[in-house]
Amino acid sequence: MLAVLKTSVLVTYSIVISLLSIYVFHALLMVILYRRTKRKTTESKPGMDQYPFVTVQLPVYNEKYVVERLIDSVCRIDYPKERLEIQVLDDSTDETTEIAHAVSAKYTRLGYDIKLIHRDDRMGYKAGALRNGLERCKGEFIAIFDADFIPPVNFLNETLPHFRDAKVGAIQGRWSHLNDNYSFLTRGQALGLDAHFVIEQTARSRSGTFINFNGTGGIWRKEAILDAGNWQYDTLTEDLDLSYRAQLRGWNLLYLNDVVCCGEIPTEINSLKTQQHRWAKGAIQTAKKLLPRVLRADISRLAKFEAFVHLTNHVAYPLMLGITLCSVPLIVIKVNCEDARSYFNWVTLFTICAFGHPLFYSYAQRELHKDWSRRLLYLPALFAWGLGTSVTNTKAILEGLLNIESPFTRTPKYRIERKGDTWQDKIYRSKPPLTTGIEFALAFYTSAGVIYSVVHLQFLIVPFLILLSFSFFYTGFLSVFHAVRR
Repeated sequence: MLAVLKTSVLVTYSIVISLLSIYVFHALLMVILYRRTKRKTTESKPGMDQYPFVTVQLPVYNEKYVVERLIDSVCRIDYPKERLEIQVLDDSTDETTEIAHAVSAKYTRLGYDIKLIHRDDRMGYKAGALRNGLERCKGEFIAIFDADFIPPVNFLNETLPHFRDAKVGAIQGRWSHLNDNYSFLTRGQALGLDAHFVIEQTARSRSGTFINFNGTGGIWRKEAILDAGNWQYDTLTEDLDLSYRAQLRGWNLLYLNDVVCCGEIPTEINSLKTQQHRWAKGAIQTAKKLLPRVLRADISRLAKFEAFVHLTNHVAYPLMLGITLCSVPLIVIKVNCEDARSYFNWVTLFTICAFGHPLFYSYAQRELHKDWSRRLLYLPALFAWGLGTSVTNTKAILEGLLNIESPFTRTPKYRIERKGDTWQDKIYRSKPPLTTGIEFALAFYTSAGVIYSVVHLQFLIVPFLILLSFSFFYTGFLSVFHAVRR
């Protein structure tokens, strides 16, 4: 019986770590592609002598704290009023609608073409709102900003000239952060987002592989949206879905690292879990829907590999959960089974790959900030919430694979812009998911592994087990603490 258990654990761990190595290798590949294409900057275009008609869409749902800031910032964009239409796509069920109506009326009196389009049924959620607005918009180009974003004044002047290339279907700008220094949690998120935009999006855009529109901070050619099949709401990531459908139709998507849109990072962990659950489930839904078409498409092998990893990258979460579950039995096997020593020597080769992700995140900070070395002190924050949310995201992956329906749950925004701001007195609140109990169980489980390893002098594994234990305690404790804190 013990021999069967040992074989099962070793085989399972070998499969998990081999699959996870693909995603670690991908992180290294992104750094390599970024370095190779670094000098291949996106050619700047001359200013415009003609101003195409642009529609700015602002999808909002119960955003009373940020909707006024959003409309104010859009109306500050440097562009002729007579060539600009603003649609406030409002699905709200609270006083957000009244606030948006009052602000819209103020700017209408100032000569802006701004319309509040309110829906009561919320069919299709954000994708449904965007599609509804698209049916009545005037613009040849559609800029989209979520409620927690502030577009730069020069956004349209910096992006529209690139559409002189008739094959460009959309342009994505880089996300910056209004509140990245608010807490340990927000600092960790900022590191992860910076790596995605600075390294991944740049490398993909300049190497000819598929990139994704990130849902906000970007602009579409209306023709590309319609040609790709319009906004669809059979996945929770309508932006990723449309991006791939458009590129499969031959449209090019560009990423401009110098066009920066500031946004608000979730400051409360249950909101972050909601966001991550939606992204993970939506990505795997999109993979099921489009990956077969991508693999059959007439594109390079590099583009197919990159698309496969891109669409399935959240699978890394259940793989990390598998490593967590295997970690304690592995130590027991190592201590008690002499014949398994050679196996652990082999596994060490894969363990070295674990340095791929720290390099990936570190390189992004080096490219983005002068004080990048100081910012790397917050890498444990990134790994803590990343590992700690593996339970929530594994649940999301399983729901996506098994076609379990769930609504589009938006991430609450509280207008947190600086350290003195607070979300504790705000009415929007995400509840701690039921998976929080599993996080605490895994925290105690890995803590027991730490004790066992120390007792049996297996010190090399102790730092990794401590990181796992801290991560699950951290996310579990914050989930409860943030749920009850006022």
